[in-house]
Amino acid sequence: MNLALIPLIGYLALTLLLALWAQRQAGKGPGRGFIEEYFIGGRTMGGFVLAMTIIASYTSASSFVGGPGVAYKLGLGWVLLAMIQVPTTFLTLGVLGKRFAILGRRVHAVTITDFLYARYRSDAVVLLCSAAILIFFAASMVAQFIGGARVFQAVTGYPYEAGLILFGVTVVLYTAVGGFRAVAVTDALQGVVMLIASVVILFAVVRAGGGMEQCIQTLKGMDPGLITPSGAGGAIPAPMLFSFWILVGLGILGLPQTTQRCFGYKNSKSMHDAMIMGTLIIGFLLLFMHLAGVLGRAVMPGLTSGDLIIPSLILELLPPFWAGVFVAGPLAAIMSTVDTMLLLVSASIIKDLYIRYSLKNDTSGISAKKIGRMSFCCTLAAGVLVFCASFNPPELLVWINLFAFGGLEAVFLWPVVLGMYWKKANATGAVWSMAAGVAVFMFFSIFKVPLGGVHAIVPTCVISLLAFWLGSMRGSPVPPDVTRLFWGEEEQA
Repeated sequence: MNLALIPLIGYLALTLLLALWAQRQAGKGPGRGFIEEYFIGGRTMGGFVLAMTIIASYTSASSFVGGPGVAYKLGLGWVLLAMIQVPTTFLTLGVLGKRFAILGRRVHAVTITDFLYARYRSDAVVLLCSAAILIFFAASMVAQFIGGARVFQAVTGYPYEAGLILFGVTVVLYTAVGGFRAVAVTDALQGVVMLIASVVILFAVVRAGGGMEQCIQTLKGMDPGLITPSGAGGAIPAPMLFSFWILVGLGILGLPQTTQRCFGYKNSKSMHDAMIMGTLIIGFLLLFMHLAGVLGRAVMPGLTSGDLIIPSLILELLPPFWAGVFVAGPLAAIMSTVDTMLLLVSASIIKDLYIRYSLKNDTSGISAKKIGRMSFCCTLAAGVLVFCASFNPPELLVWINLFAFGGLEAVFLWPVVLGMYWKKANATGAVWSMAAGVAVFMFFSIFKVPLGGVHAIVPTCVISLLAFWLGSMRGSPVPPDVTRLFWGEEEQA
């Protein structure tokens, strides 16, 4: 047996044990109802877990496999671009955190769709949100499954399909069994593993390349563009850099997988602690991993696929057993994103569609045990479908992930932000914004309309904002009870 496989299997087994432990702990806490417990952990997260679960949900195959893969091809310019993501936790909690938590408790929101329904009182908003989550999360989860299987294949030498099965079964099972509490606990573990792995991998690369200065000189000798902000061959023009401030900067306020975390923390102190810890940790993670991708080209210059650089470096520079230990870093990033998305897909189907429309929000006639079985089966079924779609993988996973990011932001960004801070925002504005955002984003993405280096998310955000304003001007006024609910006397989170 390959020695790298032993710690890898041990790590996967540990996540399953943590899920079982989390499930038992959920049963010991104060009664909050199955829905609130399974999907947001009873709103009990402390600062460290909150920071780690936001980081772990956001970082993914794109951060540990795809992003370093693009950095391998384009150089230090991509590292600069990737660092735009550093304020993720600070921005999410700073702009949305406290008010989101207060309003979420006030309207008993468990999902972001719950929140938007309470704000806009529109079935069209619910259906558009649910469809966006199912479609764009599916694309993103396929990228994560592929990334996990590729890492396994590169480090152990076993077939891609074997890695896909082992990785897929583990992450689907622990998410389905343990729910949000298992996801939060495993995310905390995975965040620590990611941080340690990123430090070890970068240190090994710099050492193998003869030191930082020698690595940079080697890259300059290959292509001077590799050490410039514009990247190799000028592949990162200024408009693209600006676009990423929207796509992975401001736009993250429209990502359900991170914004939903604002519902689950315990109190204001937890939020403030998470803002500081999360910003520092994600900064180190992104810098170390993308630098490892760039500098890895000085150590291993001949790779045909950039996505293979991190697993290849781990395998080449570390002894087999320790390669198995530290490959848990990329796997942790991937698993922590998949588990969050699986849970949100399940919540969208069970809470936002089945309970809202089939049961008319009346769960008195159905037992918590039955809802639990349905949630488990729904999570399991979503995982199986994504697993089946993960064969015949494409190259450079980062682009699949960024496509999913853009699609989600096109739908959620303005309805969430303006719904919280603009009293005149109404259902017509939200629906027009969602419809226009998705239509514009898909048009530009599918037909690859030339925009002079600007990413499709920029015109998408502008047009969807304009559509929101026009719709709000044309639509019916916000009902007085909604205004009182959202702008009445606030209580402390």
